[in-house]
Amino acid sequence: MPELAFASPAPTARLTNGFVEAFDNAVATARTCYAPRVVTPEDVRRDEKSRALRDRIAKETYQAGHHTTLQHATFQFALENVSRQCIWSFLHAHPFYNSEQVSQRYVAVKPDRVLVPALEEPLQALYRSTVRAQMEAYRRLSTLLLPRAEQEFYRIFPARRRTPEKWASTLQKRAQEVARYVLPIGTFAHLYHTVSGLTLHRYHRLVNASDVPSETRLVVQAMVAEVEKLDPLFFRDVEDSLPLEETHEARTLADRTLHVGSAAARLHRSEFDRALAGRVSLLLDYGAKAEQAVAQGVRTVLGLPADALSDAEALERVLSPRHNPYLSEALTLTTHGKLTRALVHASYTFQKKLSHTADSQDQRHRMTPASRPVLAAQFVPGEPDVVVPALLAEVPEALDLFHATAQQAWGAIERLLDAGVPAEGALYLLPNAFPIRFVESGELLHFHHKWVHRLCYTAQEEIWRASLQEVEQVEAVHPLIARHLAPPCTLRRQASVTPFCPEGPRFCGLPVWRMERREFQRLL
Repeated sequence: MPELAFASPAPTARLTNGFVEAFDNAVATARTCYAPRVVTPEDVRRDEKSRALRDRIAKETYQAGHHTTLQHATFQFALENVSRQCIWSFLHAHPFYNSEQVSQRYVAVKPDRVLVPALEEPLQALYRSTVRAQMEAYRRLSTLLLPRAEQEFYRIFPARRRTPEKWASTLQKRAQEVARYVLPIGTFAHLYHTVSGLTLHRYHRLVNASDVPSETRLVVQAMVAEVEKLDPLFFRDVEDSLPLEETHEARTLADRTLHVGSAAARLHRSEFDRALAGRVSLLLDYGAKAEQAVAQGVRTVLGLPADALSDAEALERVLSPRHNPYLSEALTLTTHGKLTRALVHASYTFQKKLSHTADSQDQRHRMTPASRPVLAAQFVPGEPDVVVPALLAEVPEALDLFHATAQQAWGAIERLLDAGVPAEGALYLLPNAFPIRFVESGELLHFHHKWVHRLCYTAQEEIWRASLQEVEQVEAVHPLIARHLAPPCTLRRQASVTPFCPEGPRFCGLPVWRMERREFQRLL
């Protein structure tokens, strides 16, 4: 497949922080394992003999798969002109990174901040006109949704009606948070992205495994080039990137016996959604004896027999903030506490459907990994497929505009594909509302952290709804566990930590800590 070129600004990567002697440090860590003292980077490059030994050890440890030595080096990049699709599909599709990126919830998107492939006319004009329509719809939706957002906001905060000028910016952000669902996934983002040297080596090797390999190659090549300026040795013996056609994903998709295509995608979509039965998230599997396993883990840490600490008491000890002070801390200590680590013995698997924009947030919970789709394999021509956020559904004029814009985008994508434009280029026009259907698994230790924070009313509405449904389903199978799954304010109240709400000026306006889970509902 030919590499896609771009008419929009190329992605950039600027190294802002990093190890200055990453290669020598990696070898020093390897030698330290077999030395009576800590070996330093200076030791491994001291003279010609030391450098020869260094180079031999570097090659041998890499070829043997002993790659933790490369993980000590850390590199922080400032990335710009990177699409949301590239971030979702590649940069955030694994657990070994840290990112802080611009939020579409709080920062308005400018009309020209979209990736544009270099296409021949009239395809170029078609692509650009579709983007303009999406951007205009985003602007209009922000206006159309504002009155309903104001109505709901002042219902929650009636006293704030007296100073509307103070809350104008807040309300505008609430409207644009929903309006963003119409934006294309090719919209640019800027971010800080930090990875280890090992992850960067993996990026380079698997750069073509993304949904958007042409863009991803530019991003990774720029990152590697920045590190080579700092330490020319670190990628001296790097493996070549796997060609696109040799990646596992491409080889499987090309297997004709699987009949991958729109007909299969349509059946998959129907089957998947039928199983959800109107839910956002469906409990697919769980450990049948999870409560007993967690309780036994607690007793094992404490060296207690079953008759000294029942299952219910053990779960209370580890899951109730009345007994476990870590649960009301701002800093997450649960993974480091011996008792709380007993929560790893319970696990859950969910079948989920979230919009691309919501899933981009959901996947940031790196310890609850998922099998997410190759996007082209789930696209069905002629059938616009979108998630409609709650606020949008309440404003008929906005909803009509939203659906019309999605219909236009689908038509443009189909024309581009029919004209031979690679799927990676055409699908940049998919709206943020495009559903990601996936399966997600994790241990209770990490789901607990996710559910607590995403049950907060300030969380993104889609993820909040998914978390609520997941906790309700856990309650049906593990009531002793689920009784302790609550928003941060509820846990802080149980721990007698004030103020109950930890969000300060972002307080949702509702005393959620007084509410039963069955009372939870929200529009904003």
